[in-house]
Amino acid sequence: MPDTLTITDNRTGKTYEIPIEFNTVRAMDFRQMKVDESDFGMMTYDPAFMNTASVKSRITYIDGDKGILQYRGYPIEQLAENSTSFLEVAYLLLHGDLPNTKQLDEWRTNIKLHTFVHENIKKLMEAFRYDAHPMGMFISTISALSTFYPEAKDVLKPEVRRKQIYRLIGKVPTIAAFAYRHSKGMPYVYPDNELTYAGNFLNMMFKIGETRYKPHPVLEHALTVLFILHADHEQNCSTNTMRSIGSSHIDPFSACAGAAAALWGPLHGGANEAVLRMLDEIGSKSKVPEIIKDVKEGKRKLMGFGHRVYKNYDPRAKVIKKLAYEVFEVTGKNPKLDLALELERIALEDDYFVKRKLYPNVDFYSGLIYEAMGFPMDFFPVLFAIPRTAGWLAHWEEHLMDPEQKIARPRQIYLGPTERKWIPLDQRK
Repeated sequence: MPDTLTITDNRTGKTYEIPIEFNTVRAMDFRQMKVDESDFGMMTYDPAFMNTASVKSRITYIDGDKGILQYRGYPIEQLAENSTSFLEVAYLLLHGDLPNTKQLDEWRTNIKLHTFVHENIKKLMEAFRYDAHPMGMFISTISALSTFYPEAKDVLKPEVRRKQIYRLIGKVPTIAAFAYRHSKGMPYVYPDNELTYAGNFLNMMFKIGETRYKPHPVLEHALTVLFILHADHEQNCSTNTMRSIGSSHIDPFSACAGAAAALWGPLHGGANEAVLRMLDEIGSKSKVPEIIKDVKEGKRKLMGFGHRVYKNYDPRAKVIKKLAYEVFEVTGKNPKLDLALELERIALEDDYFVKRKLYPNVDFYSGLIYEAMGFPMDFFPVLFAIPRTAGWLAHWEEHLMDPEQKIARPRQIYLGPTERKWIPLDQRK
């Protein structure tokens, strides 16, 4: 016998049997519950989708209570430790399986064919103010790509979708690096397709006078791991935005620009910057007990602790914490590390944080690594957007191919005035 939920509507005395599938019930099944025939029917109300599944997905699995994150079934720890290339993980997200040697070579080749941007794009970026925020430049330029590839609007054609996926994954590091160079008043550096995905990005960012830029292998590896850790995270704000915009069948460049704009918010992709600013404000380990006291009294927040999904130690944070020491062996230790470790130690021993399951998240240590590698704080959201583009595109394509999905259009509970009569201007109070 199939699982069902029995509901009695006490307004009418009627009883309804609602099917249960994958431990969920369909909101539309509540529509049949009416007081009379003129009634619209019962709706569900769930601000911020706290307990509503809007999609069925096969891409990323998270168990926040157990601290589990998997891409297509592969634990994030295994991917971070064993994958030598971000593009290997991007392939996994978009195709469902890890590539073999031939598939990976073809995938890399197709993406490298699209790392360069049209010279008009370069001129467009040069037109921004000298102090334009790099994330603002990134979002605007990604959106502008839709005007260069008008065929991208044919989103239901597999070959068209595939071409835009190559273009976006190939071009986002170039656009990001150009935005950084612009902010520094330095000439743009073109891609070097002999380098890895992460190595080429470091080349476009930091090359100054070398004939051929050679990224430090430790830093190149660290950036690859950070890219892998940030590639996808299920139905977060920016991914939900990508799916929602994409549901109108707009081109993926416009949808990605919207997703990146959502990512820019301080409650989403700007969180690691907030951690560094907090550490700068604290200044010394002697102030940590005072800060902890203020947090417990509700006077301030402890940035980088707790997560909407994870009620355990964020598995990405464990990987990044280990990675930080490898990076600091090359760059020198970030002076904020001792302060961060002290905060973590006290928080993990304090019942206030333990009972509330406030553990360090991915943002707590990632900013320390980025800063040590020479990335400015206002560039952190851009660093997040580069790998997340692969995840956004995987969800975008899955959404388009899902026969149950239509254009996103949530309901509302209207609380405004009922019908009113027009009052001439001279009679209004």
